[in-house]
Amino acid sequence: MVYQKGPPEPEGDPVSPTPRTATLFHDVRPFGGPAGDLIAVDGVLVDELPEGVAVERVDGGGRLALPTLVDAHIHPDKTSWGEPWYRRRAAAGIADHVAGDVELARSLPTPVGERALRLMSHAAALGTRAMRAHADVAPAYGLAGIEGIAEAAAKLAGIVDVELVAFPQHGVVRAPGTAELLAEAAASGLVSHVGGIDPTGFDADGGREGDQLGLVFDLAEKHGLGLDIHLHDRGEPGLAVIRDIAARTRAAGLRGKVAVAHAFAVAGLAGRELDGTAELLAESGVALTTVALGETTVLPFRRLAERGVTVGLGSDGVRDSWSPYGDADMLHRAWLAGWALDARLDEELEACFGIAADGGAALMGLPAADLRPGSPADFMLVEGECVPQVVVDLPRRDLVVRAGRVVARDGRLVRSGPLEAR
Repeated sequence: MVYQKGPPEPEGDPVSPTPRTATLFHDVRPFGGPAGDLIAVDGVLVDELPEGVAVERVDGGGRLALPTLVDAHIHPDKTSWGEPWYRRRAAAGIADHVAGDVELARSLPTPVGERALRLMSHAAALGTRAMRAHADVAPAYGLAGIEGIAEAAAKLAGIVDVELVAFPQHGVVRAPGTAELLAEAAASGLVSHVGGIDPTGFDADGGREGDQLGLVFDLAEKHGLGLDIHLHDRGEPGLAVIRDIAARTRAAGLRGKVAVAHAFAVAGLAGRELDGTAELLAESGVALTTVALGETTVLPFRRLAERGVTVGLGSDGVRDSWSPYGDADMLHRAWLAGWALDARLDEELEACFGIAADGGAALMGLPAADLRPGSPADFMLVEGECVPQVVVDLPRRDLVVRAGRVVARDGRLVRSGPLEAR
């Protein structure tokens, strides 16, 4: 298509630019502190109103203002959220769960794009500002999961940021045809990351030879993508894979672009072993994500972060074939992290909120929404006294603000723009 330059602008006074608009959120308490105002201009918080701007006022009614949260690991393509109840069957391992995924996908009447949009909209209305979404890539689905989530993400542009991972849930080596689909996905322009799964565990059980990590690292280097690899293997088998990933990350110059999800082998460490692994991860720039499945699998994220490891928190599967649980509410996920770790002290509960607010943001390369001037105007207003109490009580999200405009009220998206002054 050829574009032609239009005629020159007529001489005379230039057209007046569109007036800037500021939104003043009055009577709010950042992190439970003293009441005051938050002022958003052009999607960023500022310390005072600039001159010559139109001001829209929103009354916070003394509510707490808290940063919106980041879901660092979610599978929207697998969800049956909002669908008829699905009767799950017993599964003895990943292979059985994978078969259940296919069975569920074939039984649901709603296309993946609609189901993903429903779930992602729900998450955004509860205060999720960004997510890293994994979509299964396998011969059973082709690229339908990627295309469906990409379609949903486009409809939520400006409300929730989405990174999309082409995830080989069925394995790369043990599922012929998956490698070619991953290559197609990597070249599609739809994904930001390529995934992997248990390269020496599950993906080696099929009796075929191959180098899953070599393939996905090559795709990442070729297409300028990141990597996010599921690792469920525990003990030394899992730690050996982490060492391999760290070495490949350094060799490929992919520091800051590689993450390991679940990392159950790290969850089982303590003392010097944990510190040594943390140093390896920090030095190579490999991040971790945890989903607070239980006390034996949740990562010791405070100690890891103290040693320079980026750790994000995620929802994982939400009402899928693996489990009937999950709700894509990242505040509830912070509650689950506290429950799994038996968090009782205020600083422990604050850390659970922090991994949901800041850990995932760092993982996705987003600026921290710390409610200070210069930070993104991304926050939510809730009834409550302080952050630890909010984590425990899980109050309703009265308002959710993205880039300075109200995008949700009382747990529902508001698509007509900012809330009227009241």
